[in-house]
Amino acid sequence: MRKLTNILLIATALLFGACEGPIGPVGPPGEDGINILGSVFEIQGDFTPANNYTLYTTYPSSLEVYESDVVLVYILWETADGLDVWRLMPQTVVLGNEGVIQYNYDYTYADVQIFLEFTIPEDDLGPAETDNQIFRIAVLPADFVAKNDVSEFSAIQNAPNLELKTFDTIDMNINLLNK
Repeated sequence: MRKLTNILLIATALLFGACEGPIGPVGPPGEDGINILGSVFEIQGDFTPANNYTLYTTYPSSLEVYESDVVLVYILWETADGLDVWRLMPQTVVLGNEGVIQYNYDYTYADVQIFLEFTIPEDDLGPAETDNQIFRIAVLPADFVAKNDVSEFSAIQNAPNLELKTFDTIDMNINLLNK
């Protein structure tokens, strides 16, 4: 039985090896690298009791977000030597013995909420923690995020295989006034 199985395997391999046809013409040249499309937009606003310390935004209307996309939010932490320093959220600030504040977010394929959580009394929050906060929201394909370090925003900006579409900054304070 073993000999018969071996003979059949060899015959099958020879048969399929002999069925190779002629080599076809060379195809058109492809593009260099893989271009993956991602999108980035900014929002700017104040965390206040009136908005429950939450900035809520939908995506720009011309941006299509898929359920499989990954949404990352970066906060403008500081400016050093004329360069913006962005940090991936969540970001926690320990205020000595006073308590902790944390900038955090959640998202769906329809919207993003950025919120401020804190353990200090509400009246102790200062303008440095609440006013004129700027965030970059990056909508990226899951495959790109799985294969790349996205902890630094500059890594996304400089990724050779990622083409970023950018949008204007959305001022959340103006949006609140117009509602």
